[in-house]
Amino acid sequence: MSRLAATIRADVRVQLRNGFYHATAFVVVSSILLLRWLPEDAARFVLPVVILANVLMNTFYFVSGLLLLEREEGTFAAQSVTPLRDHEYLAAKLVTLGALSLVEGLLLALAVLGVEARLLGIAVGIALASVLFCLAGVAFVVRYGSINEFLLPSVLCTGLLTLPLLGAFGLGSPEWYLPHPLQGPLSLMGVDGEQTAGRLAYAIGYPLLWVVPAAAWSRWALSRARAA
Repeated sequence: MSRLAATIRADVRVQLRNGFYHATAFVVVSSILLLRWLPEDAARFVLPVVILANVLMNTFYFVSGLLLLEREEGTFAAQSVTPLRDHEYLAAKLVTLGALSLVEGLLLALAVLGVEARLLGIAVGIALASVLFCLAGVAFVVRYGSINEFLLPSVLCTGLLTLPLLGAFGLGSPEWYLPHPLQGPLSLMGVDGEQTAGRLAYAIGYPLLWVVPAAAWSRWALSRARAA
C-alpha cells in the first residue's frame, strides 16, 4: 500500500473516531429538514449558501481540528521523522474532507433540486471550494497551539474566505466579488441563471489559478510547523 493510501485510510479512522461523520450526518438531516420546510423558491435561493457554509465547516474547521488534535497527541511531531511527505499529508486531508463535503453537498442539492444536470456544476463548485478552504485551514491553523487560541482569529479568516456570500444576499454588485477565488465555486452552486462558456471558464479556471499558491503556502507553513 502506498504512503498516500495508508495516510488516507488512517485519516478516515481518525475522523470516524472523533465523530466527524456523525456530526456531518446530523447536519445533513437538519439542513434537509430546514430546506424542505422552506418554500421552494426560498430553498433554491439559500441552497448555495447552505452548501458553502457546510463545506467551510467540513474542510477549514475540520482540518484545523485534526491538526490541533495531532499536535496535542504528538502524532504531528512523530510524522516529521517518517517518510511521509508534506504533499502526501495534505493530499490525504484534501481527499477525505473533500469527499465528505461532496457527499453532503450533493445530498442537500438532491433534496432541493432532485436529479438534474446542474448537479455536475454544483459538484465541481464543491470540489473547488473544498480544496481552497482546506489549504487555507492548514496554512492558518499551524500558527496556533490550541483551539481556544484559534477560534477567535478564525472568524475573521473565514469571513474573508466567504466574502462572496454578501453578494449572494444582494450586498453590492456581483462584479465586486469577481476577484475573490470563491466567487466562481459559489456561482457554480447557484441553481438559477444560464452558465455560458465564458462564465464556466471563469468559475472553474480562476479558482484553479489560486490552488497553486494556496498549496505552496500550505506546504511552507506545514514544513515550518514541523521544523519548530
